[in-house]
Amino acid sequence: MARTFGAIATPHHLASDAGEQAFRAGGNALDAALAAATVLTVVYPHNTALGGDLVALVRDPRGTIVCVNATGTAPAARDAAKLRGKHGDRLPAKGPDTITVPGAVRGWQEIRRLGAALEWADQFQAAVAHAADGVPVAPSLAAALTAGRDMLVKDPGARQVFAPRGDVLAEGRPLVQPRLAQTLREIASNGPDELYAGAVGAALAAGLQAAGCPLTVDDLTAYAARTTSAISAPFAGLRVHTSPPNTQGFALLRTLRALAELGLDASVSDLPAGVLARLFLDGTHVRDTLLADPDSATADVLEHGFDDLVRDLRSRAPRPAAAVVPPPAPSGDTVGVAAADSSGYAVSLIQSVYGSFGSAVLEPATGILMQNRGTGFSLDPASPNVIRPGKRPKHTLMPVLVTEGERVRWINATMGGHGQPQIHAQVLAQLLDGRSPAEAVSAPRFVVGARQPGDTADTVHHEADLSPAAVAELAADGFPVREVPVHTEFLGHTNVVCVGADGTLTAGSDPRSDGRAAVVALPGGPATPLPGTAPDALPDTAPDGSEPPAVR
Repeated sequence: MARTFGAIATPHHLASDAGEQAFRAGGNALDAALAAATVLTVVYPHNTALGGDLVALVRDPRGTIVCVNATGTAPAARDAAKLRGKHGDRLPAKGPDTITVPGAVRGWQEIRRLGAALEWADQFQAAVAHAADGVPVAPSLAAALTAGRDMLVKDPGARQVFAPRGDVLAEGRPLVQPRLAQTLREIASNGPDELYAGAVGAALAAGLQAAGCPLTVDDLTAYAARTTSAISAPFAGLRVHTSPPNTQGFALLRTLRALAELGLDASVSDLPAGVLARLFLDGTHVRDTLLADPDSATADVLEHGFDDLVRDLRSRAPRPAAAVVPPPAPSGDTVGVAAADSSGYAVSLIQSVYGSFGSAVLEPATGILMQNRGTGFSLDPASPNVIRPGKRPKHTLMPVLVTEGERVRWINATMGGHGQPQIHAQVLAQLLDGRSPAEAVSAPRFVVGARQPGDTADTVHHEADLSPAAVAELAADGFPVREVPVHTEFLGHTNVVCVGADGTLTAGSDPRSDGRAAVVALPGGPATPLPGTAPDALPDTAPDGSEPPAVR
């Protein structure tokens, strides 16, 4: 059987190309993921940008798994009382009052520190070229531009980039970003401090203050990413690792622990849709009411009400009627990158601007589009998630790694807003049932929770090819069901890399996105686009004639 050396899956083919080039240049999975992440800030601005956040799980060849939490904080001048006076009981969906400190670039710096092989500047080469020369607008971006036209043309910076001739760019039109290209060059040349303590940061802060955001150079300088332990739970003979609070990774672990308590981890080929939906609803409720920056939160979101949850599931106690609730203001626009290599590095990297095009504020001097992650804060003084200077909001980003004993089994990365833990659970069930990565990410899915006006908290949106039996079970349990098209981005997109028992790497990229998956030879060998299975054409030996090391 052919040996494989590196694999990457992303939601945009140009990002996958950049990851492949990093592998070919002698980089490892960290380098590949970073090159892809940097490109995505250029080619997928509705989902990620230099002004956004990052959360990643990184596994090194020793088997150590850590979480890099690069979620940004509220500026020091944020005042909850003033915001309540201006906006009432809820922050707006867009605009300068939703901007938080951008964390992604500090996150890249921290990931590199964990073992990247290439130089800092190397990860920017493809991104600079795409920003300067332009790239065709991808279908996902084109749809987002059309949907967001009215908000984008109101902002001078966004209008200049996304509607240079008066209307938003259509699919296939060139997206050219010269100011962003120059910013990327400066960060590549001068390092991450260029954004947080240099001329780029000073220009960004000045431009945002002119737009009505109080973010300052001091806010940028004070910011640092955090590297912490991951959280994990056993499931079906494996261990599932994800990110701790302030992220919603706990919701996936609650679901898996409950399934295990119910004895549903032995065979996952036909998990009851009604039980899954109840668990998804539980995770969403706990996240929305209790999740916050752990520096200020007091509740244990993993344990809160868990015994009662399992008891109610055993008895299938009737569910109380759910009220109509406003959908989340942002649509959960995010990118997920999965990468692994034969030396034992693995990365699940999630990056986001939160809502589509974030705050819809693009600082014109730097070309940096800013996230609206601040709208994830609460204005309720009694909430653990109430906004406060220097505080991180509750966060939807949640990378996932799955291990079997000492070796990596799967690297999973998804977008999907509040639905991310739900998507992860369904994709994991597909993988455990023997599906390839490509098959698992392509399988029909459903998500519980309000996504459109008029939805209730327990509304289920399901793709049209979800099994009729599952749809009937959901309806019989009282969940309002709404059918959506097959392979709709509305229900997120996922990327998976699989490590076989013999070290062979396979990967799958979600057909709901514009991406692809690839397995490459390291270094300098041929790259083979991957439909979901390992190509036989890859050599059994590395280019220098030695056998490649197996992935542990």
